[in-house]
Amino acid sequence: MDSSAVNIRDRVIDIIAEQAVLEPSDVTMDSTLEDLGIDSLGLVESIFAIEEAFDISVPFNANAPEESEFDISTVSSIVAGIEKLVAEQHT
Repeated sequence: MDSSAVNIRDRVIDIIAEQAVLEPSDVTMDSTLEDLGIDSLGLVESIFAIEEAFDISVPFNANAPEESEFDISTVSSIVAGIEKLVAEQHT
């Protein structure tokens, strides 16, 4: 894993931890947003913060997250999705 991937992971964890009012050390890659106590509004705020932090557009439907092509099932899947979006943006 290169330093940019570590940086993405750490920034995403920081954003999610802030939404969950937790320490970043309390957020694991296997955590679900539900585990962390993040509700649908917190999820939307997290997505906005992530878009702003990485200057990307997340293909996410707040009204039907289960139909979204962006996987929000775990912190790990969110990080992987953002890494992919960032990589696509820089090609």
